[in-house]
Amino acid sequence: MISAAARTALLDALGTAVRFDVPLSRFTSLRVGGAADALASPPDRKTLGAGLRACAEHGVPVTVLGNGFNTLVRDGGVAGLVLRLHALKSLAREAGGPLRAEAGVTHASLTRHCVEHGLAGLEFGAGIPGTVGGWIAMNAGVPEREVKDVVDDVLVMEKDGAERSLAPDALRFEYRRAAGLPDGAVVVAAAFRVRDSSRSEVQEEVDRHLEKRQRTQPLDVPSCGSVFKNPPGDFAGRLIEAAGLKGARMGGAEISSVHANFIVNRGGATARDVLALIDRARRTVRAGSGIELEPEVRIVGREAA
Repeated sequence: MISAAARTALLDALGTAVRFDVPLSRFTSLRVGGAADALASPPDRKTLGAGLRACAEHGVPVTVLGNGFNTLVRDGGVAGLVLRLHALKSLAREAGGPLRAEAGVTHASLTRHCVEHGLAGLEFGAGIPGTVGGWIAMNAGVPEREVKDVVDDVLVMEKDGAERSLAPDALRFEYRRAAGLPDGAVVVAAAFRVRDSSRSEVQEEVDRHLEKRQRTQPLDVPSCGSVFKNPPGDFAGRLIEAAGLKGARMGGAEISSVHANFIVNRGGATARDVLALIDRARRTVRAGSGIELEPEVRIVGREAA
């Protein structure tokens, strides 16, 4: 729970941008999860900084949700302040330079901009859900290419509201993780290396990636994206399918019959249902192959009382 003093400080810092006791199932792609103690959508970076300072001064934990993809919120909700940065959506390129995007820019907006302006280099991200902030934090990508391969620099905001530019090396990108992201820092913008091309060539490459996703992933039902990281030399989906778990259900949650590394919400699922399937998949694959699957989905929040 947020103390009365902290609540007042958040209202002073964020004004109408903050609300309290907000169900997060409305803001996650899987459509499950309990309420946030507080949820804020700052209209600009100045307001974001004020909110972070208020949290630091009153010991309020901060969780960044972005667009709610690749995140599973437990049924007990999230303590402290949950930030959505969708209002930070500046997207521009100086002549011949990198493409600069704020954290709230969506994958769809980024892809559309690159097609319209004939900018090549980011086509691999077509169809990867989420926002620029999430892409950086998760080192989003496909087997042959990741964000770390195209990012020029990243702008973060520290707990005191100060902004700092970080080079890719400082972020220590790993598989689906930016290990060097400073504790408590929030990604507010990033610059991506692009090159001039033609609209038709960029569109053709984007279409190729989108077609593959539409053919191989369950895009017509709520999911959180890939649940597990691919182990070295193998694929989590193949291991789960080999274990006979395609179509396995727990309550309203199901291991997708289209792609076994996706858990989908067939209606009425809870986070507990999803976590039970995650545990079952890990145990069954471990027993059959000796391989320990590591979650790719970010799991946040409290267990339900």
